[in-house]
Amino acid sequence: MRAALSALFRSFADAFLRSPLRALAWKLTFAFVLVGVLGVALVAALIGQRTRSEFDRFLSSRDQRVLAQALTDYYSTHQSWEGAQAMLAANPGLAYYSRLITLLDTQGNVVIGNRLARRRDPFPQGELREAIALKHNDQVIGYLLPLRWEPPLPDRAAPPEADFIARVLGAAGTSALIAAGFAIVLSVVLARALSQPIRELTAATRAIAGGKLGLRVAVRSRDEIGELAAAFNQMSADLARASQMRKQMTADLAHDLRTPLSILRGYTEGLTEGRLPATPQTFAVMHDEVEHLQRLVEDLRVLSLADAGELPLNRRSVDPAALLERTGLAYIVAAEQHGLALRVEAPEGLPSIHVDTDRMTQVLNNLVSNALRHTQSGEITLQAESAGDMVRLSVRDSGAGIDPADLPYVFDRFYRADKARQRDGDSSGLGLAIAKAIVEAHGGSISVASAPGQGATFTITLPAGKIKPPRHKEHAAQ
Repeated sequence: MRAALSALFRSFADAFLRSPLRALAWKLTFAFVLVGVLGVALVAALIGQRTRSEFDRFLSSRDQRVLAQALTDYYSTHQSWEGAQAMLAANPGLAYYSRLITLLDTQGNVVIGNRLARRRDPFPQGELREAIALKHNDQVIGYLLPLRWEPPLPDRAAPPEADFIARVLGAAGTSALIAAGFAIVLSVVLARALSQPIRELTAATRAIAGGKLGLRVAVRSRDEIGELAAAFNQMSADLARASQMRKQMTADLAHDLRTPLSILRGYTEGLTEGRLPATPQTFAVMHDEVEHLQRLVEDLRVLSLADAGELPLNRRSVDPAALLERTGLAYIVAAEQHGLALRVEAPEGLPSIHVDTDRMTQVLNNLVSNALRHTQSGEITLQAESAGDMVRLSVRDSGAGIDPADLPYVFDRFYRADKARQRDGDSSGLGLAIAKAIVEAHGGSISVASAPGQGATFTITLPAGKIKPPRHKEHAAQ
């Protein structure tokens, strides 16, 4: 049996190792089958061995007493062991065991026993310690060696005990076969259940590699494979959205470049052909368009540096209130010209923030200029507050607000929002995207909350103290 199990294991192992990598279901099936078959075979073997051992012990404890009593009675009647084996053979209950016992007289000579026992006739006295001493009138009349269970010979009828052993072993073998069958069925089902999502993920991955973005796979469970499928779906959606944004950004960039270039070309052609006068006003218009192109190129450069994690930051500890007051002073006149109130609210004792003042001023200037552009009446409030180990800077206006459908996309590059938030001719359309990139380069975050007709609030959250975010090059403050 051991040799058969070893051969079975080798065949399964060889087949497992030679199988192609893509046949995961096949490998899982045979792995489960191998484990199941080996398990039930081992259990069956242990049950059989243990049953036989325990039954041998049971026979020894029960029948040896019966045999000892029968032999003692025979000796007390005949005062001799002559004919004892014939007496056992004639007794239906003891006939089977007459060839299993070894009976010795007081000198250690074999009275009843097989050829192997007679070769040691007489038995050494030292080996009689485990024998049962037969006594009559408190005197030792012989020794009975322990019984040893043996399967019946083919030409002899098996006793009930042997039949019991056979039935137990047969039941163990049948159970092993049934268990192996269940193991095979379950292994096939489990292997298919495990490999099906992987096959679907493989097919979807190949489709995405071929350019079919946005594909999704079914999430069939909440285990690790289910988490993998959910992550794949999220990745696929992000790739599709990124591709769409890239196409939209390319189109918007081409549009924003085409307009000033067309204006410059028209003016230069008019000047060359003499259709336009070379006046300061003409050159002022051309200069404005060149500046617009320059701002657009600079904004794209800043975004590319931020995307690569190479945006230079000259950081130092700054009082948040002073940063807001600096921005407020820069826009107080423009706010008064628009008929708006500009207020700065910052309590004393705020923790400092470790930022690049020029970059952070650029962010605040962008937010305030947007608020001025889209607020017809009311006020603009610049506020700072502490929130645990973070500091919040907010710019709140009382303007037209942002439509809820546009809120998730206001920080996207060249995103076209509703008319209340359209860009004017002086803007590159990348201001909020740049603001987000700069804030995130400082290890912070920026968000917006708004409702139509109720204004908008842009909130910048930055770490308090000197906390250095990873991946960005910084220059020590001079």
